[in-house]
Order: sequence, then structure tokens, then C-alpha cells
Amino acid sequence: MKQIDKLRGLMNERGIFAYIVPTDDFHGSEYVGAHFKLREYLSGFTGSAGTLVVTLDEAALWTDGRYFIQAERELSGSGIALMKMGEPQTLTIERFLLEKMPEKSALGFDGRVVSAAFAMRLEKVLKPKSVALKTDEDLGGAIRENRPPLSKKPVFELSESVCGMSRCEKLARIHEKMRAENAGCLAVSALDEIAWTLNLRGGDVDYNPVFLSFMLVFADRAELFAEREIFSDETARALENDGVEIRPYNEIYSALKSQSGAVWADLKAVNYRMKCSLADAKIISKQSPIVMMKAVKNDAEIDAEISAHIKDGVAVTRFMYWLKNAIEREKITEISAAEKLEEFRKMGEGYLGQSFEPITAYGEHGAIVHYSATAETDAKLEPRGLLLSDTGGHYFEGTTDITRTFVLGELSDEEKRAFTLALAAHLELLGAVFPKGVRGSTLDGIARQGLWRHGLDFNHGTGHGVGFLLNVHEGPQRISWRTANDAPLEAGMITSDEPGLYFEGKFGIRHESLLLCQEAEWLHGGFLCFTPLTCVPFDVEGIDKELLTDAQLTYFNEYQSRVCETLSPHLPIEEAKWLFELTKPL
Repeated sequence: MKQIDKLRGLMNERGIFAYIVPTDDFHGSEYVGAHFKLREYLSGFTGSAGTLVVTLDEAALWTDGRYFIQAERELSGSGIALMKMGEPQTLTIERFLLEKMPEKSALGFDGRVVSAAFAMRLEKVLKPKSVALKTDEDLGGAIRENRPPLSKKPVFELSESVCGMSRCEKLARIHEKMRAENAGCLAVSALDEIAWTLNLRGGDVDYNPVFLSFMLVFADRAELFAEREIFSDETARALENDGVEIRPYNEIYSALKSQSGAVWADLKAVNYRMKCSLADAKIISKQSPIVMMKAVKNDAEIDAEISAHIKDGVAVTRFMYWLKNAIEREKITEISAAEKLEEFRKMGEGYLGQSFEPITAYGEHGAIVHYSATAETDAKLEPRGLLLSDTGGHYFEGTTDITRTFVLGELSDEEKRAFTLALAAHLELLGAVFPKGVRGSTLDGIARQGLWRHGLDFNHGTGHGVGFLLNVHEGPQRISWRTANDAPLEAGMITSDEPGLYFEGKFGIRHESLLLCQEAEWLHGGFLCFTPLTCVPFDVEGIDKELLTDAQLTYFNEYQSRVCETLSPHLPIEEAKWLFELTKPL
């Protein structure tokens, strides 16, 4: 590839044997703005997660199981080897570099887009070969033609009535946590943490309502490093009155260099240049206190999320009704179906936009976990088979994420069996009751056990946290047996429940709802359970009732009934009648 050849040319000039290009921005974000999409530009791989490593004679790209099929297709003929993360035979990036790099050679990367923890791990692993790190040059950016500039979208404020706390109250809670750690300063680089703390939202990252910024919190004030032009005069004055000073975005590194006391900076989160800038400070490397504050939703946030999910449920249910009636008489494609669903969402009051790029995958495309339809791949929907629709929205009241697999017509026995087994896995997690302190890595087996008995599995997590009008993927909780050091579930956390089954070249199925973790009140303390936030019916035409247990049928019928009761008052009469018939007990 020409881009890789140009990169190698710069590497040769600077004496660099290997160069790393991750997906990240300066903040370790999962999704990044156009300015930062250098890995995609260099490799041609469009997935949202992956790391490219280029040596003077090889190139390889690491990504996870969500993207194996997509990456194989997009990297075909590029000369870039696909490294399937998590597979037993796949070397880690560190081991790969240790094998490939000559003694006393140089490894390069932009220290602003690599986490401090990863860079320190590379230092340790490559030390026996005396490999030098060159981290002050953005070589990918140097060869990118017409590189988009850094985004500077306007910031907007959220009402305290939906946030539940003022930013002064949030900062006061952070100060308490800092005093407990004897930290004079907290360095925050995660965009969602900053947005949540300050009750502000922005538009600098597609689908994530955040704004490019860093923040330093001190005992008596906070400094916000962001471009002044993104704030209205009113918002800037409000921040100043609350003890938050706005400073230029790029001054963060000089500000860190001036710190000499104890600075709380999670080295797993901050970038390597931030860590290096704290050379004169004592670094307290612990998870930011904002992570848990943000993950455990307060009563106002929960009430708002319930409202958002009713609005979203109306939109997706109306789309389902339209799809069922239009499939025989209209030309519908994957892209036009996604556009139609977006039309329904836009009818909802307070709708702000999609919470991630929609996945509307018909037939064999459903087997590509994070499929995104293009003009070249846009499949026409036929009145047969399955349509996997994984979409979400941002509303002023919160964020949604839902997957439903719709039956468009006649199904094979294989499709119906897979549809039902994946649904059974979803229902098992929905009905889980567990003691406080249990982690998602333990709960994951509850969902998968029924699939494992049939020799089936899926190559992604069962659940992820979701932010309040923020990132659709949020930690620290996850439901996946592959996750180490995940956080225990707590009442107030919102987590997805999304098992699936994928058969390459045939079809894919996923059933996803967002669940609110709550106290299991009937057990008199000490236990937790889930209640669904998502309010959209499942397609009963895909279900083989004989494959569900009595308990699973109970969970299913209760859920369907709840959907009907909640949504019917918001639907046109004909659609409400259809929903009533659809949600009758199996």
C-alpha cells in the first residue's frame, strides 16, 4: 500500500525500525474523531478497534473477535497480516516486537495517542534488546493528505434536573476522594469523565456527545483545557463562577510539568506524554474516582433514562410494524431501513442523534458482528430470513442501545433454533439474581451456559456499561469471562445484555436490551437483580417455544406484557392493536 510505503520512508529517515499506530485520540477514547483516524487511513481497516504495527519489512494489525470477519475482508491483498486478539496462537504486540526488533533499534509512536501503561509495558518487554522509544513524532499524520483538523463543536449544558447533581456538588465529591488519597491534583483525560463532571456535552466525536478537553482538579479549583471558542459566554461565566478556569487545550502538558506534589493520574487512562510531563510529581496511579461516580446512576439519571427508553421504544416498535408490513410491497435495503428507523427516532421529543453507527445487517451480513452497510454492500431485503438491527439514540434524557433480530419471512430450522437459543441466553441473564460483590465475569457464564451445552458460543462480551447521555460503551463493569479486573455490579449501573450467534456466510442473530441493576428487595438485602430499561418487543415468529424452559417463558411473557402496557398509549390505534397481538403470552 502506498500509505505504508510512505510511512516506511519516514521511518527510514528517522532511524525507526517499527512504528505503532493505534486507534486512539489523545484521551484514550473508544471512538475517535476524523482527525485521529490514522490507523484506518494507513491500513484500510474501518473497524473501531485495532492497532497497526509497521516494521521496515512487515505490517500487522491486531483486533478483537467483533471484527475478525470484517478485518479479513478489508485487509485482503494489503500485505497487512491480521492478528486475532485472544486466539491462543496470536502473539501480543509486545511479544511480536520482541521477536522482530533488532538489538538497539528504535520503536516509534506518537506518545499522545498511546496510553502510559502500554508504553511502560513496551519499555519493560523490550529492555533486554535495548530498544529505544521515539515518541515525539506523529509520522502517520505527517503523511496524511488533507488531514481533517481537530474538531471544535459547540458545548451545551444539561439541566441539573436530569443530572441529579450540580457540577459544584460533583467537584466536592471528587475533592473528598482526593483528600483520602492525599492527592493535591487529579489529572483527567477521559472525555466522558470531564463531560459528566461539568454537566456539559459536546459534539467532537461522532456518536459520543463529548468535547476535546483535559481537566486538572485541585482542592480549591479546577482547570479545563479546551478551546475557548466552543463555549458560549454564558457557559464560560457559569464555569468561572463554579471555580473552573478555561485554559487553551494544548497547555495541558506545560501545566503538568509544573506539578511537583502528589498527582492522581491513572496510567492506564492518561497518555504517555502526560505521564512523561509529570516527571517532577509523585504519581498516584489509581482508577479515577469519576469512573464509579459516573457508572452508578443517581435517581434523577435513572428516571430520565426510563423516559428516554420509552421514547426509543416507541420509535423502534413503530419501525418493526412498518418493516413487517412493507417488506412484501416496497424495495427496502439495509441502508434505507436504517434511515427509516432514524426517521422514527427523530419524531421523538428531545432526540439528539444516534449513539453509534447503526448496524443493519441482512442475511449473511448479520454474521459480521460490527457490520456497516456501504453503497457497495447495501443488500436488498427480501421477505425471508433475518435482519439484525443494532442501533441506539441519544436523547436529552439519556442514551439507548438496542438490538432486535427481525424475521422477514420464512426461516430455516437452523435459523429458528439459533434465534431461540440466543434468546434463551438473553433471558437467563435478564432473570439473574446474585449477591452483592459479584462481577460481570461471573455473570457471563449464566448467559452462555445454555449455548455451551449445544457446543455454541459467541466471540464478544455479553454486556457493557452505558453512560448517561454519554458513551454507549462505559466501564468499569462488563459482562465477559475474558475481562480481567472488571468491577462488581452495583445498584444503579446500566448494562447491556446481548448474546448472539453468528454463522459466517449464512446469518447472524443478536438480542440486546439495556438492564438496570437494582436491589432484589424481596430477598431483604444483600442481593441484586436486573430490570429492563429497553422497551421493544421481541419477534415471536423466530421462536421455537420447545427450546425455552418454563422460567425463560415466564421472563419472556412478563417482558412482552410490560412492553405492550408501556408503549400502547403512545402508538397509533392500528399499531397498538398489532402490538397487543404480538405480545400475547406464548
